Amino acid sequence: MIGIAGCGRMGAPMLRGLRSMGLAATGFDVRPPAEFGDMRMIVTDDAEGFARTIDTLITVVRDVPQTEEVLFGAQNFAFAPQLERIIVSSTLSPAYVAGLRARVPDHVALLDAPMSGARIAAEEQRLTFMVGGRDDDIEEAMPLFLAMGRRVHRMGPYGAGMQAKVLNNLLAASNTAMTRLVLDWAGQRGIERERLLSLIDSASGQNWFASGFDKIEFARDGFADDNTIGILVKDIDSALDAAPEGADLTLPETVRRMLAKLPPMD
Repeated sequence: MIGIAGCGRMGAPMLRGLRSMGLAATGFDVRPPAEFGDMRMIVTDDAEGFARTIDTLITVVRDVPQTEEVLFGAQNFAFAPQLERIIVSSTLSPAYVAGLRARVPDHVALLDAPMSGARIAAEEQRLTFMVGGRDDDIEEAMPLFLAMGRRVHRMGPYGAGMQAKVLNNLLAASNTAMTRLVLDWAGQRGIERERLLSLIDSASGQNWFASGFDKIEFARDGFADDNTIGILVKDIDSALDAAPEGADLTLPETVRRMLAKLPPMD
């Protein structure tokens, strides 16, 4: 049985994707099943019952403290009796992820497989995964990734997937911050948003955030600790945590400050 720990905005559609492909999968969340509507029969808050059934664990919780709870704390799923594989799909500090190998039982395969694409991609089963781990372990897990996404990038040994993800998200955060700034300035100069976005999409300023502005669910959000803009700030922190010694941090720290002050957009 495949178990997804963390059935929020990403975990829930990932669980649906696995089941739509005929894979035996269940979900765990600290919230009661009644909050999950039509998924209430496949999501549980019973940690002991969940642990007894799973041989594969995919973690999709928000941050390091929640990952600690899932793997070693209140839930302690790293020591589930039938567990054979852990796939870490949360975006976390690469340094923290690297340290998990020494803490997880030796017989449990460990992959880091953060994903890109936001909630809409999870719902449409077209996530992009960046995977680190042993080749044999990745190959065995490939049907799971392809049930939830369209692209799987093998980045190297365990830990390489997370390092690649935080670097990717550093670029995503930069695109988000600068595009929002440009749109704000354009509005103050009387340029219609739709006209500018159309131009950007076909000109040298093209980027994923501008091109997907009307489809990205957080495109108009301001900063909040519990929303996607807040998560981008967290991801910059993860990238900074893994920055090479002596690296110039001026630009990422500036982007971080911009996002942390970002107001909602009309």
